[in-house]
Amino acid sequence: MRKYMVEYIKSIEEKIESKHRFSLKEKQEFKDKLIYFQNERLIHLIVTCLYVILALTFMILGVVSWIFIVIFAFLIIFLLFYIPHYFFLENSVQYMYKLYDKII
Repeated sequence: MRKYMVEYIKSIEEKIESKHRFSLKEKQEFKDKLIYFQNERLIHLIVTCLYVILALTFMILGVVSWIFIVIFAFLIIFLLFYIPHYFFLENSVQYMYKLYDKII
């Protein structure tokens, strides 16, 4: 997803820099992709929140048994990689809002 998003944003930036006049079809396509990326961002936000809740649950259960601390550690490691990906999606979608303002 990251590569696809970066390439798409680059192509739009190049068109804007070359003073390309966007047709209605191109504007609609951009809006459709923006909606697609927004949905992707929402799904990743939900997954991130669920993993945080799971991690906190296993941290609390760590009082009962040490095995829960091991599961908690795995969830934290997963979150350390997943949260930057979510923020990439968030920042890219917000940047696409700015690009859309330039397009119209």
